[in-house]
Amino acid sequence: MSVPLVSLRGVSRSYGSPPTVALSHVDFDIDRGEMLAIVGPSGSGKSTLLNLIGTLDRPSTGDIHIDGHDTGAMSDSELSALRAFAIGFVFQQYHLAEGVSAVDNVATGLLYSGVPASERRARAAIALDRVGLSARAHHRPQELSGGERQRVAIARAVVGEPALILADEPTGALDTRSGAAVVSILADLNASGTTVVVITHDHQVAERMPRQLGIRDGELVGDRRVGDLVGTAS
Repeated sequence: MSVPLVSLRGVSRSYGSPPTVALSHVDFDIDRGEMLAIVGPSGSGKSTLLNLIGTLDRPSTGDIHIDGHDTGAMSDSELSALRAFAIGFVFQQYHLAEGVSAVDNVATGLLYSGVPASERRARAAIALDRVGLSARAHHRPQELSGGERQRVAIARAVVGEPALILADEPTGALDTRSGAAVVSILADLNASGTTVVVITHDHQVAERMPRQLGIRDGELVGDRRVGDLVGTAS
């Protein structure tokens, strides 16, 4: 039996004193090559869950294994290395450097991987081609549409060829057509073998995923598999 790429057992996260529980006793696995949505309303615990899966935060209780690693037994520097090589992040607000070209923004995804600068730019160009932005490689973010900026952010997330992509509300700031194009790009990446997890409050986006995990009030309330991805943009 293959080891899941992501495994959570009894994971809870609370903050403050008296404690506010953001996540409570969550258990699930994500197999390599899956594409799924974690869906729930604002304040449901989605972002907390993303931060835990992405090793940006540690659980108050429970165990998390990522790519075969027990994250609870790892130092902060070891977790940073795991993120650099195994996890790519896509955020709603893009987080691109405004005065820097698309190709150089993407190349920053390899800054902590030990890859020489010339190779970083070469691999960044390949990543931009994967998301259909080769012609815009030397444009700065302010010269790109919202959908194009999100595609640059996706290219940055995948330039290091991580096993796992975590996308936090990747369509939230986009119009319907641009959002559909972004979901299609994520589906293409998944078809090539990348595991993709999309955090969303948008049920229309979630319905396009083969698997949906529902979360509400910090608790897992559903795990539904719906077959192949449907409704991708042409």
